[in-house]
Amino acid sequence: MNSANVRAIALVDEPILSTMDLEIRDFMSGLEFDQLPDEVKEKARLSLVDLVATAVAGDTTPLAGIVTQYARDFHGSGLTGTVSRPLLGGPEMSPVGAALVGGMIIDAVDSHDGHSLTKGHVGCAVLPGLLAVIEAGGKALPGPAFMALLTAGYEIGTRSGIALHATTPDYHSSGAWNAVTCAALTAHLLNLPGEGFRHALGIAEYHGPRSQIMRDVDHPTMVKDGSGWGAMAGVSAGYLAAQGFTGAPAVSIVAPGLDDIWGDLGRRWRILEQYTKPYPVCRWAHPAIDAVLELRRDHGFVAAEVESMTIHTFHEATRLFQGIPETTDQAQYATAFPIAMAVLYGDVLPKHVMGQALDDPAARELTPRIRLIEDPVYTAQFPARRFARADVRLRDGRVLASSACEPRGNPESPLSRKEIVDKFLHYTMPVWGAGKSRLCLDLLIDFGRHGTDTTDLLAVLRS
Repeated sequence: MNSANVRAIALVDEPILSTMDLEIRDFMSGLEFDQLPDEVKEKARLSLVDLVATAVAGDTTPLAGIVTQYARDFHGSGLTGTVSRPLLGGPEMSPVGAALVGGMIIDAVDSHDGHSLTKGHVGCAVLPGLLAVIEAGGKALPGPAFMALLTAGYEIGTRSGIALHATTPDYHSSGAWNAVTCAALTAHLLNLPGEGFRHALGIAEYHGPRSQIMRDVDHPTMVKDGSGWGAMAGVSAGYLAAQGFTGAPAVSIVAPGLDDIWGDLGRRWRILEQYTKPYPVCRWAHPAIDAVLELRRDHGFVAAEVESMTIHTFHEATRLFQGIPETTDQAQYATAFPIAMAVLYGDVLPKHVMGQALDDPAARELTPRIRLIEDPVYTAQFPARRFARADVRLRDGRVLASSACEPRGNPESPLSRKEIVDKFLHYTMPVWGAGKSRLCLDLLIDFGRHGTDTTDLLAVLRS
C-alpha cells in the first residue's frame, strides 16, 4: 500500500480512545443466528461448505504433513486438560496447535474465500480457531450458536483487515488481522470480562504476524498468507488474557477516526461482500484465467493452436510466479501456469496445481509462451477491483482479444449454490470418496438448522 493512503493514527491517551473493543464483545454476545437475514445465513453456510472443501484439498499437500507433525511435537496438550485435534482429525494437541494446523491446511490450497479490501482471507483462520477453542472447552456448541460466531468472525475479521490496511503502511499478510479476530472469538468463548477481552485484542494485534505478503508473492513458499500463524497468535492471546496477561490497546479497533469502518457493525453484513474462488490459485490470477477461458469458450481453440498469449493486468498480478513451477506453492502463486492448465483442461482444479500436474508436458510447453504486462488503468483500481484482458495469437495468424474481465465469484457475480456444491464435491471426492463427501455436504449445507451441534460437525469431518 502507498504510504500516502495510510491514515495518520496517533497513539493517544486512553481516555479519548473509543470503546469499540467492548462493543465488539457485546455484538458477539447478542448475535442470534436465527434472527439474521436469510441471505446472511445462506452465505454463512456456503462459506462453511467452501472452507471445508479447501481444507480437505489442503490436507493432501506436503505442508499439511509438516505442520501437523510440528504441532504434535511442540504444541502438545500439556497438563491443563485443554485438548484439541486438527480440523480434519489427527493427534491430540493444544487448541493453539490445532488452530495453527487448521489455518495452515486451509491456506495450503489457495481456494478459500476472501474480501477485496482486506486483500486477504477471513474464514481460513476463523473456522479452525473457533473449533479448536470449542473442543478444548469440552462442551459442544449448538449449531445456531456456532454459526452465529462464524458469522461474527467474518464481520470482525473483515473490518479488522480493512482497518489495519488503512492504518499501517506495509502490505501485511492476513494473519496480522486474523490474529485479532481469533482473539475476539477465543475471549468470547472463555467469557472474559471487559478488561480481559480488551487485553486479548491488544495482545493479538501486537503479536499478529505483520509479514510482508509480497515477499511470498515474489518467492512462493509454504509461509503463504500467514493465516495459520495468525490463528495461533489469536487463540494464544485469548488464553494469555484469561491468565492475566496484559496488552496495549488494539489501535486498529479503538483509535479515533475509524468509525466509518467499525460503526456499522451489526447493521452492514460484510460476510456478503466475500468472494468465493472458482480456482485454487491466488485471486490476482483469476481475472486472467477468466479472460482466457472466455476466448476459449467463444472461439474453441486448443493449446496446440496457440502461438503466444499476452495478459494485461494490474501490477500485483504481474508479480506472481511466471516460470514453470516446481512446487504446488509456486503453481498456486502463479498466473501463466494456471492459465496453461485452463487452456488445456477448461478448468483449474487442485489436481492441476499439485503432484504430477507439475510435470504435465503440455502445460510446461505452453507456460513460457504466456506474457504478463501491467496495465496502469487496472493497477489504479486495485484492490477494490481486479481486472485483466487477454490477447491470444494463434498459429494461423488470428489474434483473439477478450473483454476486460473481473473474476467470477465476486459479490456482484457470485458463484451459484450449485457451483459451490460442485466445487465441494470436486475437491473432496478424490480424497474422501463419494459417500463421505455427500454425507458431510448434507450436514454442512444446513448446519445450524436441524438441531446439530459442533460434536456432529467434528465427527463427520473426522470420520
